[in-house]
Amino acid sequence: MYVPDRDEDLRWMRRAIGLAALCPPAAGAYSVGAVIVAEDGTELAAGYSREADPREHAEEAALGKLPVGDPRLATATIYSSLEPCSRRSADRTPCAQRILEAGIPRVVIAWREPPLFVADCVGVELLVAAGVTVVELPELADAAQMPNRHLGDGHIG
Repeated sequence: MYVPDRDEDLRWMRRAIGLAALCPPAAGAYSVGAVIVAEDGTELAAGYSREADPREHAEEAALGKLPVGDPRLATATIYSSLEPCSRRSADRTPCAQRILEAGIPRVVIAWREPPLFVADCVGVELLVAAGVTVVELPELADAAQMPNRHLGDGHIG
């Protein structure tokens, strides 16, 4: 499997962070961007929180633009400006589970979910336990947090 170098990871994460800035601010949700990149370095899909539905998460929006079972996902990387969620309301599948079901083997994040809405997000842990490679880019955490300043500085970062 082709693995992007750090410069490519940073470039794609900046794209995801740019998408997060497009999110309509919501008092009860993070503004997150996600980009799915094929093994050959081309963008397969992108999305952001609340793009088409007020309850939609970024990874959900991006994955929803691709056919279920798309074979390119087996070698793809998903870039999410925030750790994929591990828990949602009963009628919504958590994003970490969606990534596992899609078969994406590599996830890159900018920051871990703080305990503002969920006290114990374990998205990274679930992905790693399932054999997914997870890369964190802490140097872009501040940039990823910027679209979330409406939630209050005391809860971010």
